[in-house]
Amino acid sequence: MLAYLIRRILLAVPILLGVVAVVVISLEIVPGDPVALMLGEFATPESIEATRADLGLDRPLLVRYVEYIANVFQGDLGTSIKDRRPVATIIGETLPATAQLAGVAILVALAVGLPLGVASAARPHGVVDNAVRVLSLAGLSMPVFWTGLVFIVIFSVELGWFPVAGRGSWRHYVLPSITLALPSIAILARMTRASLLEVLQEDYVRTARSKGVGSLRILYKHALRNALIPVITALGLQLGQMLGGAVLTETVFSWPGLGRLTVFAIFNRDYLLVQGVVLVLATIYVSVNLLVDISYGFLDPRVRYA
Repeated sequence: MLAYLIRRILLAVPILLGVVAVVVISLEIVPGDPVALMLGEFATPESIEATRADLGLDRPLLVRYVEYIANVFQGDLGTSIKDRRPVATIIGETLPATAQLAGVAILVALAVGLPLGVASAARPHGVVDNAVRVLSLAGLSMPVFWTGLVFIVIFSVELGWFPVAGRGSWRHYVLPSITLALPSIAILARMTRASLLEVLQEDYVRTARSKGVGSLRILYKHALRNALIPVITALGLQLGQMLGGAVLTETVFSWPGLGRLTVFAIFNRDYLLVQGVVLVLATIYVSVNLLVDISYGFLDPRVRYA
């Protein structure tokens, strides 16, 4: 296990370096001058050049990239061009909001998606199964920003049940977390159904049935645990989807998290802030997938780490 963890961590380093490189190049080719945006329309060419030199933006792209990576290994994510505050401080202020929203959304996805998948697999091609498949298709087809706007119109504007935007009481979590969780609910339900149906065809399940073991006992005690490995894999991938979907969801609901911060940073051409946010999100995604791989051994003793 230790050797496996070391290999995976070493493999994550070039992945994260590549992610940062893509972001750096992408921001470089986007039209616009961040210094001109920061100083305003009345800034003189001399002041723009002086500020660019002060921020180090006058140096070659490769030099800036190497210096940025060297600083990251020392725990320094740089200073925001717009706010002139440490990027790590800004991310630290907004990361808890995104983590809480994603955590609630994951719990909602598990609480709804898993039971729907189990109920669907219990009676294939029945009424429940057909309904779950239709709802799953609908959940995958609706973009999160459209779903969020519909929820706001119905439950906030028309019914007045939940706040339109912001972060405060538990009511503020309801609409954005459900909006963020809907695609994951659909994925988990379909994956749970498919995995359970496959496991229910195994020899040990038929043996248990021949011995008179009840269907519910077979389903929950014998089949479900073995069917969870692909479901856990999908759950890890869905966390990445949630981090990406948080950009739209937090913008729609004015949620003060990393997603909304990313949008503001891109609009302001705040290079270092965008790079810092993407690096943090990529690190979280890689770490979650590593935890998912480790969990396989606890779910299925047959799994070995080579």
